Amino acid sequence: MSVGLLLDEMFGPRVATELVERGHDCLAVVADPALRQSSDAELLAHAPDTGRALVTNNVVDFERLRRRRTSLANRYHPLIYTSDQSFPRDRRFIGRLIDALDQVCTLGDLATGGGVLWLAPVRD
Repeated sequence: MSVGLLLDEMFGPRVATELVERGHDCLAVVADPALRQSSDAELLAHAPDTGRALVTNNVVDFERLRRRRTSLANRYHPLIYTSDQSFPRDRRFIGRLIDALDQVCTLGDLATGGGVLWLAPVRD
C-alpha cells in the first residue's frame, strides 16, 4: 500500500505533481489555498486526517510539536524529515527529492502511529 504525502510549504507544487504522475497520493501545501495559511500544528493535525505523512525540512519546529503530541498520547502519521545536507539546493535537488519520496511511497515501509523517517537520497 502506498503512503500519501503532504509536502510542507518549502516544497513547490512541481514535486507533488511529479509524484502524482508516478501514481502516488501527494499534496503540496503551497498548491492548496486552504492549507497555505495553516500553522505547523494545524498541518501536523491535517496530515493524518487525510491519511498522509507530512514531509518537511522544518525539523526544529515539527520535532517540538511531535514530541508534545507524543507526550499527550495523540496518534498521527509519521513525519518525513529532509535536510539541506542530504538534499543540497542545487540543480539536482528536485529530481533527487522526487526519487527519494517515490521510493518511500513505493516501498510503503513507513510505520503509522508517530514515527520519524529521515529521508535519504536514492543510491545510483
